[in-house]
Amino acid sequence: MSETAFKPLGRNGMAARAALDIPEGWYVNLGIGIPTLIADHIPAEREVIIHSENGVLGVGPAQEAHRPNPWLVNASTHRVTIRPGGAFVDHADSFAMVRGGHLDLCVLGGFQVAENGDLANWAHSATEAGRQIGGAMDLAVGAKRVWVVMEHNTKDGAPRILKHCAYPLTAARCVSRVYTSLAVLDVTERGFIVVDIIPGLSFEELQARSEATLHRA
Repeated sequence: MSETAFKPLGRNGMAARAALDIPEGWYVNLGIGIPTLIADHIPAEREVIIHSENGVLGVGPAQEAHRPNPWLVNASTHRVTIRPGGAFVDHADSFAMVRGGHLDLCVLGGFQVAENGDLANWAHSATEAGRQIGGAMDLAVGAKRVWVVMEHNTKDGAPRILKHCAYPLTAARCVSRVYTSLAVLDVTERGFIVVDIIPGLSFEELQARSEATLHRA
């Protein structure tokens, strides 16, 4: 099949696809990067309570350009809104929510995900110095579920869906689902199960862009 026969999802496309699957009533943390865009794609009539580790519970969509509020930001320092009933808390209470297992879901960005659910999302190599892991480690082990949203391949075409992560781990065996620019993958005892593929891309082509063995749903 021609390389032009399909169009990978962009950042907003990946965020919108993940937003479709978040159920009513869940408490959800959105990690830095692409995951923060998910807040813009959750329907207003669906009650999803978004947590930001800088101390906001009830985050809404991004602010409108003509109504800026520089004092209301998420953990990525993006200007956001707050939904009715939202609350502000200090960092201790915010991380108590994370570490206490009160979040139904955390959606994180990633560099690599292994077929057993290992996640690497804070350093570009095993020898990189000066990077900070931030709150990702707490979120990866504290939330009831962890989804990852990321590009399927690196800029030079290397796979991010791997048999084993080559980068330092954020957490082991924590990921249950991955949303990429090409597909939606569940992490199971069998490995990666393909839930969805973008139009125009075959299963075989998806496999060719992945290191780990993929399985049909």
